[in-house]
Amino acid sequence: MTSRRILLKGTLFGGAAALLPAAASASGDGSILRLPAPVGPYPVGMQRVHLTDPSRTDPWVGGVRELMLTVLYPARSVRGFSRAPQLTPAEAREFAGLAPRIRPGLPEPGTVDWGAVLTHGYMGAPPLPGRRPVLVYSPGGGDSRTLGTTLAEDLASHGRVVVLVDHPGDASQVELPTGMRTTVLIGPPDPATFRMMVDTRIADLRLVVDRLDDLPLAPVVDLRRIGMYGHSAGGTAAVYAARRDRRVGAVANLEGYLDLYPTPVVYPTPVGLGRPLLLFRTDGFDGAARIASSWASLPGHRRLLPDANHWAFTDYGSFVPRLRTSGLVTATARNALVGPGDPAVTLTEVRRRVGTFFACHLE
Repeated sequence: MTSRRILLKGTLFGGAAALLPAAASASGDGSILRLPAPVGPYPVGMQRVHLTDPSRTDPWVGGVRELMLTVLYPARSVRGFSRAPQLTPAEAREFAGLAPRIRPGLPEPGTVDWGAVLTHGYMGAPPLPGRRPVLVYSPGGGDSRTLGTTLAEDLASHGRVVVLVDHPGDASQVELPTGMRTTVLIGPPDPATFRMMVDTRIADLRLVVDRLDDLPLAPVVDLRRIGMYGHSAGGTAAVYAARRDRRVGAVANLEGYLDLYPTPVVYPTPVGLGRPLLLFRTDGFDGAARIASSWASLPGHRRLLPDANHWAFTDYGSFVPRLRTSGLVTATARNALVGPGDPAVTLTEVRRRVGTFFACHLE
């Protein structure tokens, strides 16, 4: 279709977890931000993809709707390829200024070198041959796709193709070929804005699924095994995006509300007969009552992440405890963002629950 435009670039965002160098306090204490490496048997390759949807007008700024994706996958070899930084230089500059405004308690600009953080993914590495399940990820409201790096790289290292989706307009920052986009959201959105945000994300996710067979990695994607997962507003969007799309075989909702529509989920048959649904939440989230109410009547695999708070599902789960150790965030901020639990234990549980869920229902 001539109206379609897909631009492949060298991957800059990541996945696996081990964001290596990266933080120095203003006092120059030499602290390093590291995220844990993926533990699967395969090295991880990356590609960065730009999509446009000429059929839609961007609700935030007008014009054609644009998306940025990072595609992670098991690589045949990573020899001769470089590890990808988590953020482009321009994105790192924007994120440094936005971070404490979007997530109060994060360090002020100039205290953390976010641009020095590396992923464990290798830009442009050749994919391992064979058709593989594909998982499409939507981040939390106000977050960029890059904050889903840790879990995504681990899923890819176990043999899946993972597509991280940025939603320009509400994502904190995303560098598009047409320029930098920063979030319109500072603070919790009002109900109408939240609804528009989720509706936009639903359309974005459906576009990605429609275009999976056009992506550069289409030869290694098994279109009969598609899953979706998302955090917070991304979890909300993933569930609703899948409800009328029978191509999606399983959905994992990481603490997203499901009360936007009268019938929130189309899983009318018992678990095991319809599409499986993972409902995974923390024990510390201040929206727990709304989560419990909106999930109450839904069939699904319910799991609880103990000693954790809302952003423990993201890369903040590894970043924030290290920043606390370096004195760059307070204990109160740490608990409000990711909870008091051991970050290694929390990460292991998130990886295990999400990985096992998709292994059982897509593989």
